[in-house]
Amino acid sequence: MRRDIFNAIADPTRRSILMSLTNESQNVNALADKFDMTRQAVSLHIKYLQECGVITVKKEGRERYCNLEVQKLEEIGDWLEPFRKMWTGKLNQLDELLGELQSKPIKKT
Repeated sequence: MRRDIFNAIADPTRRSILMSLTNESQNVNALADKFDMTRQAVSLHIKYLQECGVITVKKEGRERYCNLEVQKLEEIGDWLEPFRKMWTGKLNQLDELLGELQSKPIKKT
């Protein structure tokens, strides 16, 4: 089965692992301590993320450290860009309409 960035972010646990790695690399045990599941379950999520290419795992002594691969995550931003442009345009139109409505005097009856 081919796995990609969208498979990686499809699961809330995997998204949480990715968020945990945004500031610094962490070892597998430190990551596992953050979740209410077995270390083995977290290790499976880490393996999945590694297969998707969004993290790398480096062995240092007896520890395995996970590092975020930010370049791979840019694929999500690239995919979202057309939608971002569409919503930006729609929100700008709404802002203009609201500005027009606010500038019109209120008619008292």
